[in-house]
Amino acid sequence: MNEQQDGLIPDGQHVKTVAILGLGYVGLPLALLFISRGFRVLGIDPDMGKIQKLQRGISYIHEISNTSIQEAMGTERFLPTSQHGAIQAAEAIIICVPTPLTTYGTPDLSYLTIAATQISHRLQRGQLVVLESSTYPGTTREVLLPLLERSGLKAGDGFYLAYSPERVDPGNRHFPLERIPKIVSGTTSDCLDRVQSLYGEVFPSVHPVSSTDAAEMAKILENAYRLVNISFINEMAMLSDELNLDIWEVIDAAGTKPFGFMPFYPGPGIGGHCIPVDPSYLLWKVKQHGLTSEFISMSNAVNHRMPLYIVQQLKKAMAQGSLSDRNVLVYGAAYKPDIADCRESASLDLMKLLQLEGANVFYHDPYIPQLKLGEDQLASVELTPERVAGMDVVIIATHHSALPLDMLAAHAPFIYDTRNVTRHLAGHGNWMRLGAGRGGRSLP
Repeated sequence: MNEQQDGLIPDGQHVKTVAILGLGYVGLPLALLFISRGFRVLGIDPDMGKIQKLQRGISYIHEISNTSIQEAMGTERFLPTSQHGAIQAAEAIIICVPTPLTTYGTPDLSYLTIAATQISHRLQRGQLVVLESSTYPGTTREVLLPLLERSGLKAGDGFYLAYSPERVDPGNRHFPLERIPKIVSGTTSDCLDRVQSLYGEVFPSVHPVSSTDAAEMAKILENAYRLVNISFINEMAMLSDELNLDIWEVIDAAGTKPFGFMPFYPGPGIGGHCIPVDPSYLLWKVKQHGLTSEFISMSNAVNHRMPLYIVQQLKKAMAQGSLSDRNVLVYGAAYKPDIADCRESASLDLMKLLQLEGANVFYHDPYIPQLKLGEDQLASVELTPERVAGMDVVIIATHHSALPLDMLAAHAPFIYDTRNVTRHLAGHGNWMRLGAGRGGRSLP
C-alpha cells in the first residue's frame, strides 16, 4: 500500500497536516508559519501550561503576540495538545525539542530520544519525520533512525526521514523565519524529495544538501563561525584595554573596507540556545574520532572568561580594589536585545561572580521579571533615579531599546558599559567602556 492508497496523502495533493513536537522558541514560530501557509498543525508539547495558554489565545514567548496566537486558533487549523497520539493524523512530523548540554558539557539528547520513542510507537506508513533540533553530525542516522525503525518500518520505504536545521533568530525583524532560506536533507533520495516538497510550500528558498550529516554540520558551522569571531573580537577588546585603544573605533575603521571584513562586536560573553551549545556538540563528536577543534576550545575559553574579566576591571576601578558590600545593578539579563530569553546568558554568570565578590547584586530587565540565580530567586527591580543613585556601579550588559541611558548617565555614580551605548555621552566622566582603553575615573 502506498501513501496515496492509505489515505495519508490524498492523490495529487501536497502534505497539508503536520505535527510539531516541541512548542518552544523553534516549534511555535514554525507552527504559526505553517498555519499561515494553509496547513493544519497539530502542536504537541508535554507542558500542559503551554497548551492551556495556547488554547486560551495567550502567548508565552515575548516575540509572539497574543493576537498571533488568537488568529492561529481562530483558523481552527491549530490544535495544541499534550497527547502524542495526535501524530497518527499527520502526514509529516517535525521534531523541535531542546538539545542542551549536560553539566559535563556533553550532548543531552534525552528530549530527542523520548520524542523518537513516542513517534516509533505511532509511526504510520508514508509519514515524513523531520528533525530540526541542532545537533552533531550523525545524530539523524545514528540516533533517530534506529529508534524510528523499531516501529517495523524502514526509512526510505515505509517512512521518510529528513533533517532541516532550525534558523530562528529571536528579535531579528530584518530576517523573520519565513524569509530565511531552508536547508534540507534526507536519509535517502526519496526522503530528500519529500522534505524538499514540504518546505518548498512554506519557505521561499530551499537548499538541498547531500546528506543529513552535511545539514547537521552546516548548522554547527554557522554557529561555530559566530562563536570564533565573537571570541576573537572579545580578545581584541581586552587587548585594546591594555593598549589604551578604543576597539569600537578600530572596528568602525576596519568596517569601511568593502571586502574581506565583517564586523563583530565585543560584549560580556555569549548566550542563547545555539552559539554556546552547538559548537560543543561538534567538539564532543570529533573526540570520538580522536580529534579536536582548537578553535572551538579556545573560543569557549575566551568567552567564558569575559564575565570574570569585567569583574576584574570593576575591581581595578574601585579605590579599595574590592566589590565587597558594593551595590551593583546589572541592566539586562537577556542574552541579546529586546527578547525575553536568558538561556546561557553571560549576564547570569556576571551576577554570580559579583555575588562571590561580596557585592549586593540587583538587576533590571524589562522582558524578564524574575530569574533564578543559583539558589536565589531574583526579581527585576524598578529603575528610578533614586535607586540608580543608590548604586555604586551600573553595568550595561544588554542594550535593550528601552535602555534609559540619559537617566542612568544623570544619576549613576559609575557605569561600566559592555555594549558601547555610552560612546557619545558628553560631560559624564564616571563611566568605562569594555575595550575602550583605561579611561574613566576610580570610585571612592
